[in-house]
Amino acid sequence: MLRNLPPLQGLTVAIPLSPQPHDSQTLQLSLLMNSNIKVIFFDVGNTLLFPNRGRIHAPLAERGFTPDGELLRDLECRTKNQFDGMMTGTITTAGSADHGFWWMFYSQLLSEIGLQNGADAIRDQLVASIRNSGNWDMIRPGTAEQLQEIGERYRIAVISNADGGIEDVLHRCGIARCFRTITDSGHVGYEKPHPEIFRQALKSMNAAPEESLYVGDVYSVDYLGSTGAGMQAVLMDVPGAYRDKGVPRVESLKELQIALRDLS
Repeated sequence: MLRNLPPLQGLTVAIPLSPQPHDSQTLQLSLLMNSNIKVIFFDVGNTLLFPNRGRIHAPLAERGFTPDGELLRDLECRTKNQFDGMMTGTITTAGSADHGFWWMFYSQLLSEIGLQNGADAIRDQLVASIRNSGNWDMIRPGTAEQLQEIGERYRIAVISNADGGIEDVLHRCGIARCFRTITDSGHVGYEKPHPEIFRQALKSMNAAPEESLYVGDVYSVDYLGSTGAGMQAVLMDVPGAYRDKGVPRVESLKELQIALRDLS
């Protein structure tokens, strides 16, 4: 889905910065990446924008449960690794990888906080809420400026598993104007890691896979999906789920920005 996006200022909500870049890790990443990169595609959720937990977790707060950030970060790491183990080597042709991940995440969360009464209905409500793209409107300070700098040297675009509304959220958060195209699975009919969503995005940018880099947060969906389509890939590993995975990764957009500078 191709969009020529005009400048638009949107409301942004700041959340804490991720850890400072690790110099050795960033240097290693810059050595692994191909200097022929011309196009960079970004995931959105947990890469550029983050979930509005206060809004999404309102059903928990109403029942006196408020999971803290450390628990959520630890659970995200564990869920990603468990989910990857189930997904690796498969391509989803039916159902939704995104739904499966969040179903697993919230099933475990409710178990760990001890919520039992009506747990299935609450889990389904939480999964539906976090899969609503309108609830992904938390943005780190400096994101727009970092994307603009990257966009001065590379053509940049979006590939997102979403519900057809991610472009509106990007506008609202003030970063839609940074991207030349936005490929939303809700419009194209395929979710990552299916190769077709990557093919359609590459076509929208008139980009060759070998000259393209994809940045996303889930190994089995984003890394394997994009490399399977012939692209290079880097994991946006904000919680540190893949520190021992041995794959190219960064923990912030700033780290990626530094590694890209080192390529020149």
